[in-house]
Amino acid sequence: MDENKLNAPWRKMSMALYAPPNEGKIYGTMDIDVTSAEEFVRQSRANGKRITITHVVTAAIGRILKYDLPEVNVYIKRGHFVERDDVTVMVAVNMKNGREMGSIRIHDADQKTVFEIAEEIRSKAAATRQGEENSTMRNKYALGSIPWPFRRLTFVLLKWFTNTLGFQIPSLGLTHNAFGSILLSNIGSHGLNTGMAALFPGAKLPAVIIMGKSEERPVVRDGNIVIRTIMPFTATVDHRIMDGFHAGVMANRMKYYMSRPELLANPPESEPEE
Repeated sequence: MDENKLNAPWRKMSMALYAPPNEGKIYGTMDIDVTSAEEFVRQSRANGKRITITHVVTAAIGRILKYDLPEVNVYIKRGHFVERDDVTVMVAVNMKNGREMGSIRIHDADQKTVFEIAEEIRSKAAATRQGEENSTMRNKYALGSIPWPFRRLTFVLLKWFTNTLGFQIPSLGLTHNAFGSILLSNIGSHGLNTGMAALFPGAKLPAVIIMGKSEERPVVRDGNIVIRTIMPFTATVDHRIMDGFHAGVMANRMKYYMSRPELLANPPESEPEE
């Protein structure tokens, strides 16, 4: 990507104005019609392909970051935006009957079909629930065991070392790609409609996307009232990286994929142009 576009003047100004990302957060929400996506999930499962709506959304996010918003697939290092090597969607998974959260990184999410993503999440989730978490999530227990008087100081020093100075600590799982390109969590599985996620300062994420509980609602289509399945989506974004334009593109492209989920069943090069 062109360096001037990646480090545009407004982005440099945002880096200077906002701390990472305790101050420069934006929240947004949108209801999206997922009727076609839910039907696609049902048909796929009837054909023996075990997928969920989370897998569909994961596949859509991967392609949106790659083909529609590549300038969002970045992290900040020493006052510059650095393009990531691939598109990695980090998916939160329930552990211990929902009392704890684990995570799964789907690398090259833009290149995989929804079925490949579903199988990868399923196999990695099984390993995670058996205690085989990735290094970043494993080290939360080590960092959490630091005595209280020194815990906050340790986190501040680690954030300064990794975020401000731009260094990595692979042994602690603190790398530029530790949390992937973006984080996705489905709180609808807990029966919740909407929620505004925290944007962890050390994660170097442009956004956290939250899926709420889908419900049938009466909506107007072509002047008629019909029943459609609607899912609320919310996002917390780092304003240094994303603004209203990027959020609008992401929301509209998500609506596009939810209405045409069959595109996600094929490799991206076989998708027709919009």
